[in-house]
Amino acid sequence: VQLQASGGGSVQAGGSLRLSCAASGMPLSLYAMAWYRQAPGKQRELVAVISGPDTHYVSFAKGRFTISRDDAQNVLYLQMNDLKPEDTAVYHCNFILSPVAWGQGTQVTVSS
Repeated sequence: VQLQASGGGSVQAGGSLRLSCAASGMPLSLYAMAWYRQAPGKQRELVAVISGPDTHYVSFAKGRFTISRDDAQNVLYLQMNDLKPEDTAVYHCNFILSPVAWGQGTQVTVSS
């Protein structure tokens, strides 16, 4: 199974980005999935989870980020609105229970 995150970029504070996570070899709809992020010098942290129709967000993501999944396309999304400089990080997607090898992720840079 390979997961490829994309959609990052450089935006100003208050801007939006939509991240995508394309999967090959396994239908994402069968598994709990998550977005994570890792800022420079910090540990990787959980951002949001989707399991079946249920979604969960950590505190900093609530109200600003939306995790979703397109089962037909087998793609996981993270819509990020009202971005802040502290959201600057490399964002990754992965399975919750049995993570696969972490890829390069996608860089999100938010300037003030």
